[in-house]
Amino acid sequence: MPEQTVHAIDLTDNDRYAEAVPYADFDRLRREDPVHWHPEPDGPGFWAVLRYDDVVAVSRDTAAFSSETGATALEDLDPDALAARKSMLDMDPPRHTRLRRTLVADFTRRQALRHEENIREVVRPLVRAALDRGRFDAVEHLATAVPIRVLCRMLGVPAADEPLMVELSDRLIANTDPDLSEVQPDSPESERYRLLPFRSPAALEMHAYANALRAERTAGPPADVVTRLAQARIDELPLSEQEFQAMFLLLLVAGNETTRSALSLGIQAFLDHPGQWELLLAGADLDAAVEEVLRWTTPLHHFRRTATRDTELRGRRIRAGEKVVVWYTSANRDEEVFADPYRFDVTRDPNPHIAFGRGGPHRCLGEHLARVEIRVVFEELLAHGVTLRADGPARRVRSNFTNGLKSLPVRVRRHA
Repeated sequence: MPEQTVHAIDLTDNDRYAEAVPYADFDRLRREDPVHWHPEPDGPGFWAVLRYDDVVAVSRDTAAFSSETGATALEDLDPDALAARKSMLDMDPPRHTRLRRTLVADFTRRQALRHEENIREVVRPLVRAALDRGRFDAVEHLATAVPIRVLCRMLGVPAADEPLMVELSDRLIANTDPDLSEVQPDSPESERYRLLPFRSPAALEMHAYANALRAERTAGPPADVVTRLAQARIDELPLSEQEFQAMFLLLLVAGNETTRSALSLGIQAFLDHPGQWELLLAGADLDAAVEEVLRWTTPLHHFRRTATRDTELRGRRIRAGEKVVVWYTSANRDEEVFADPYRFDVTRDPNPHIAFGRGGPHRCLGEHLARVEIRVVFEELLAHGVTLRADGPARRVRSNFTNGLKSLPVRVRRHA
């Protein structure tokens, strides 16, 4: 049987990602067609950008490749939906810059390190309780529990509402997984929610919650991130209701889900490569290990841009208005940048991964906080001198957008 052409590759099939990331397809496209025209069954098609240097170039050139013209999701939106669903992710400078500036001081590297002891206060009892179980689900008891508690503290969300925030963020970002979302975006029912982020009714609940918090925080000292947002001014005007809702949703969903995915897939990486955990137990540099976990896991597969003018990339003619999708998952396995990219190596150096983006204004706002959270979780596990072993099959999220796990059963092996 003749080998299929690259045009038969489908990077958008959610069912495939529920089984495993289709790395072989990314590898072949990087080799044979690194700026690849990808058809869509229900859309006009898009340019898939697969190589590291090209992903960086597209991300940097906001004039030619806009986040705002068509937003950052693969879905093509009508003008009213574009306006209703717009978040900071879906903006170009200068509006993006002004909105980001309202929060950047809360997410600097220095500020993240200042949060370290608070993060450890969250992590330490969770790790102890999980290990005491002997067998536990690393997604439920660690990867889910840590980032949402840290974020809720920073945002000023009451601890009692943490389970609700997990549920709503799951239903939003994993909206293509029937186990996590009641309305899939390709279902006729989703048309009722086309003006909402991810076409999800959970966005209505998230917006209502954000509005209630904002009503409580319009006066008084800005003791938390939500209060600073409620009192922020851009060009001497407060954030609109839509801007505030979008920022709250973005902080909660992006900050929770991406760190959660990095933690759960990172734990799985050490299950699959136990020698790397042994290196950490022997004293290998944990900061370098965190960077390798981020490269290896790449919590978000892609983001979309839209060409604002006719241009070229690797000799491919891209026309104004066409979708251009940068694939971080492929970039982080690019053999031109990473030696032996399919080796999970906690000593890898250099490691210029692109898990948080690279180039341009859209680099992840919460990257420093995520690094501290991941490092502290592994530090606390190492402090107990334990090794985790697989205790059953992992279950992946059905999504071509978010790279995550729904469950990861593990058992504890304590060293003498």
